[in-house]
Amino acid sequence: MGSVAQPVIIEPPYGIILQELRSGNAIPFLGSAASRVGGGDGDPAILPSGAQLSDMLADAAKFPSTDAHDRGDLAKVSSYYVDASNRGALRRKLRNIFTGAAYQCNDLHRFLAAVANNLMVVTTNYDTLLEQAFLEIGKPYDLVVYPADNQEYANGVLWWPHGAQEPSKLEPNQLDIQDLGKSNVIYKIHGSVNAQTERWDSFVITEEDYIKFLSLNNAVPPAFREYFSKRAFLFLGYSLRDWNMRVLLKEVSVSEITSWAILYQPSAFERKLWERRKVDMFDLKLEEFVAGIRAEAGL
Repeated sequence: MGSVAQPVIIEPPYGIILQELRSGNAIPFLGSAASRVGGGDGDPAILPSGAQLSDMLADAAKFPSTDAHDRGDLAKVSSYYVDASNRGALRRKLRNIFTGAAYQCNDLHRFLAAVANNLMVVTTNYDTLLEQAFLEIGKPYDLVVYPADNQEYANGVLWWPHGAQEPSKLEPNQLDIQDLGKSNVIYKIHGSVNAQTERWDSFVITEEDYIKFLSLNNAVPPAFREYFSKRAFLFLGYSLRDWNMRVLLKEVSVSEITSWAILYQPSAFERKLWERRKVDMFDLKLEEFVAGIRAEAGL
């Protein structure tokens, strides 16, 4: 009997990705798994996963279902939490979770900070680990946050120039593509906890939040859309199982340039969705990708 042919493992084009990151022509897009690189469940220095966060909120609100699918639906559970209390209670709970422990940035965050040279990084994460990595090495960055909990600027952005204590509050028509690409920018498209004050905390997390965000014509300001259209994305830590992630991808992925996604053991459904969006997907753990691209960079 002949031997069974082993599947060919196709590695990401580390050299190309690194070149495009260093030149600012690729945009890392970080999902929740990006904040857990190198960590395991139960590690107090590692943030909870989306499913774990949902379970924590479900327990606190006495969510009336034991079905794992329902309890793992963070948007649904968050909506119930608000119904069982109020929006302020949810904000305080999330703030306690994301600022109440000594969470540490990881090798992925540190790699991005090291190679950043007028790089834009987009993330749906509320934590401040990426900012921590930039601060560790003294790398300047501007912070841009979608103000989900600020009704006055709900379809604009809050922009902190490097070192600023207070943000500029900008409407979409106040942003120009010429403002982008001149500095490192961390763009927190679903809001963020603020390490200094709860005044600027902002969270797109409930079902109502996602519907409102995705229904806004300028949820992603035109200047950012134009900037995105000329660059590739590097998707890290994303699953497309959740409807809001699939819609968000349509919202931001407007480029005809081939992008890349790193996803361990994707389903056939996820493979098809990435392929349709002109995204080359690579089946490996984020830890493996980080090790590979750090080696390519000599870091």
